[in-house]
Amino acid sequence: MYSFVNDYSEGAHQAILDNLIKSNMEQSPGYGEDEYTQKAKNLIKSHIKNDKAEVHLVVGGTQVNLISICAFLRPHEAVIAVTTGHICVHEAGAIEAVGHRIVSVEGQDGKLYPENIQSVLDTHIDYHMVKPKLVYISNSTEVGTVYTLEELKNLSAICKKNNLILYIDGARLGSALTSETNQATMADVAKCADAFYIGGTKNGALFGEALVITNPLLQEDFKYFIKQKGALLAKGRLLGIQFATLFENEADLFYKLARHSNIMANKLQQGFTENGFKLLITSTSNQVFVILPKTIYELLSLEFKSSIWEPYCDDSYIVRFVTSWATPEKEVDKLIAALKKFK
Repeated sequence: MYSFVNDYSEGAHQAILDNLIKSNMEQSPGYGEDEYTQKAKNLIKSHIKNDKAEVHLVVGGTQVNLISICAFLRPHEAVIAVTTGHICVHEAGAIEAVGHRIVSVEGQDGKLYPENIQSVLDTHIDYHMVKPKLVYISNSTEVGTVYTLEELKNLSAICKKNNLILYIDGARLGSALTSETNQATMADVAKCADAFYIGGTKNGALFGEALVITNPLLQEDFKYFIKQKGALLAKGRLLGIQFATLFENEADLFYKLARHSNIMANKLQQGFTENGFKLLITSTSNQVFVILPKTIYELLSLEFKSSIWEPYCDDSYIVRFVTSWATPEKEVDKLIAALKKFK
């Protein structure tokens, strides 16, 4: 039974494993002071065309969100995010647990827009309320949509105008940047955001996210926060080797893997629509959301794993199918062939 539940079911790309094995018996300094980690950081800074950026490698997405938001905000400051945002739904209240409120707004198609930010600013007017300070978005979003370059620039503009921090969750940034509707480069993302992270866990690495802090005011003492939150990996080279491999040769492997996941998702999405199934939203990344009658979902589940996103109505679910850097095209073809039985 093939799984379309997530994009991190597989281990890691062979090139990463080969480099990990090749360096296995080398001795190196700990806590990210090794040559591989320094190489990875330099490659990333070169790729985004910003030598003054600070790069930190940590293990997971929730971890980097928690540490970053905790470090960037004072106790009375709050986060603005869409209701579907990862920090609102899928992080077990991690941000609230460190004392910061998330002011959630509806947005549209999983995206946050300047008018949504302005509405929060207009209603949080004095010191009796939390002070909105950080704007959180994810790209691609939790429902598979991708921010255009113009949308990123507009968000950056309103944040700069109102002295807000723009923070981008890039767990699936590779998928966003290789989307057929995308115009932004990673360098564009770096120019728009005060901080963002590059997801490795969901794009061919065993684990790991690369946090990039472009705003100098947010860089001071950040490594203390990583250590204090238990996220400074003693064998830091395990992260460094992986990101060095992903970002060698102008990040060729990073984009190649992300592009494959998008191609597989696009083919699957077309398969659903061509066989008469309605989509929750048209996705241009590697997540597909389709409305399935419960009976059909149960029959498909005998052959393919997917996840129920939420109920749609009494007799249907919204079901999420996720493709990965390693998804074989033959498995996508099998699923599409199975859909024809219900046409």
